[in-house]
Amino acid sequence: MTVIYGLLCLGFIIFFHELGHFIAARISGVKVESFSIGMGPVLLHRNIRTTDYRLSLLPIGGYCGMKGEKDFTAALNAGLDKITAGKDSLYGIHPLRRISIAFAGPFFNLLFAFAAFTVIALTGYTYYAPSAKIILADEVYPAVHSAARDAGLKTGDIILIINGERITDFSDISAIVSTHPDETLSVEVSRAGKKISFEVHTDMDKTEGTGKIGITSTPGSIEKRSAPTYSFFPAVGKGFKDTGQMLFLTLKSISILFKGVDVTNAVSGPARITTMLGDTVKEGFDAGLKNGITSTLQFLAVISVSLFILNLLPVPILDGGMILFALIELITGKQVPPKIQYYVQYIGIAFIGFLIVLGLTGDIRYFISFLGRR
Repeated sequence: MTVIYGLLCLGFIIFFHELGHFIAARISGVKVESFSIGMGPVLLHRNIRTTDYRLSLLPIGGYCGMKGEKDFTAALNAGLDKITAGKDSLYGIHPLRRISIAFAGPFFNLLFAFAAFTVIALTGYTYYAPSAKIILADEVYPAVHSAARDAGLKTGDIILIINGERITDFSDISAIVSTHPDETLSVEVSRAGKKISFEVHTDMDKTEGTGKIGITSTPGSIEKRSAPTYSFFPAVGKGFKDTGQMLFLTLKSISILFKGVDVTNAVSGPARITTMLGDTVKEGFDAGLKNGITSTLQFLAVISVSLFILNLLPVPILDGGMILFALIELITGKQVPPKIQYYVQYIGIAFIGFLIVLGLTGDIRYFISFLGRR
């Protein structure tokens, strides 16, 4: 069931992405020949106006088939210098409209993340976390380096603020520290009733690409806690803020991969993402309906933001590739010749192939390690 839950959730994100393309195509005057919920063999279909709406067998996303998508191949096979197309086809519209269609899919992923964070802010959730009272890790694990000790922190300190962010429990500490590897953090603690400030330079865990300062939580301090709930307009503001933060953190995480991190471990492939998502859904709903909804939405929001960034990379076969070619046409007033587009696509195929191999390698290592721990 874990895999099924994961596939269904990933399928929804892909479907929502394709829905963005569909809406933008219709607005831009491009004929949508087919729109499917699911992939594979068609189970049911119905023609409404000019579109064949389909329900397909495999619940893993969907697709939006636009008129003229194969005009590129036809022009290439005919040895033409440009793609000839009708006014209601993908390559027959103005480049700006083509850009809007390509951008709409990733934008809908970002829009979903915003909606998910807004719903989370509206409903709130409960969770369990230790207090912000710390123990220096080298007192428990002597081989571990403690950047916190180097900076002057002591066991028993209660962390109040990190980089201006107020801390309520140990999960807040972990969230901030992990996303700031090899950086100096401003940390304010309470020690014997006095507030003291420190500058702590984090270590980088090159296995996971995360920051560490060498502290652990206090045993027995785990309590049930509640995230605040917001009324509608404040929740919308919180959703916007959280989406922006997630976008920034995702971009930052990508940059960290170039700092000597073990990318085969830090980059998750489709199998691991599906399993992790399925586990999140199952464990969340086991803890209650509200927790199930919020934990699922949080994970889906993170994946959606990642897909937004990935699809906008200026790489052929991705949405960003179509945007790039349309921008060149917009600036120069001429289409990029089909033959050039064809050869450039090999770069895109090689790039995507590299990411797939990287992700699958990480997945294999992850599952071998998991089985070894059982």
